[in-house]
Amino acid sequence: MLASAQILDPRALPVPQQRGPNRRRLLSLGRVWVLHRLVLTRVIAAIVVCILIAGIYQVRSHVAGALVMLGEIAQGEFADAGFGVSAISITGQTLTGEQSIFDALGIEPRTSTLDFDAEAARQRIAKLASVASVEVRKHYPGNVTVTIQEKTPVARWRVDGVTFVVDASGEQIGEDRGAYGDLPLVIGDGAADTALVMIRALDQYPTLSQGIVALSRIADRRWDLIYETGLRVQLPEKGVAQALRNLDEYQADYQLLDRDVSIIDLRVPDSVAVRPAVHDEENKKS
Repeated sequence: MLASAQILDPRALPVPQQRGPNRRRLLSLGRVWVLHRLVLTRVIAAIVVCILIAGIYQVRSHVAGALVMLGEIAQGEFADAGFGVSAISITGQTLTGEQSIFDALGIEPRTSTLDFDAEAARQRIAKLASVASVEVRKHYPGNVTVTIQEKTPVARWRVDGVTFVVDASGEQIGEDRGAYGDLPLVIGDGAADTALVMIRALDQYPTLSQGIVALSRIADRRWDLIYETGLRVQLPEKGVAQALRNLDEYQADYQLLDRDVSIIDLRVPDSVAVRPAVHDEENKKS
């Protein structure tokens, strides 16, 4: 064995490489990746998503502006092609102002029927105080029809010098500009809320309803009937139905409403008090 051995220069022998700190770090990272690949993938994906969201947030105004501009261009092209809204027909409105309806429709000069959202417009019009139901339709190429059914007015309510029309729930559904003079007039705070109850009670006594110009709510507790002659009938807070029955009997038996009195007081149950009318000549003498 020694006879066949070769003499070598020690400097020619290979030197094994030592694993330094950097090599150990790479091996450790490799082990981490192998052991936690799924978790690391999710973390990296979340970071990428956050970066994308941040980038989009930075340019959001530019993107939104571009989309709006493209929408306006497309809408203008449709309008130029003959699909622009050229006619709007509105029917069924009396209390509802046309301007309020136009504003709710949201139709601009170059709005096209292809782009116009009829359902969204219908929902906006339905929120108007006087509207009970509404139908909005578009008819190609360029017509829009609006059919309105309004709430039923039951009385006029005067407050602060302005007369409104109210529905059965007491809600103001429009301003009376003289078209509803045949409806009962109620005045006073809270009068609109309970007007229908009083009106229905009076409907049972046609004789008592003749000549009434207003129903006055007193301190939001009781009612006075005001007649065109100046007569005021004071009703009680409770027992109104019985008081009206008594008054109807007094009118039938004694024509009490036709007497020369200024006040008929029915606030005390089962009794009636009257105040004679005071005329101008008597005032001058006194």
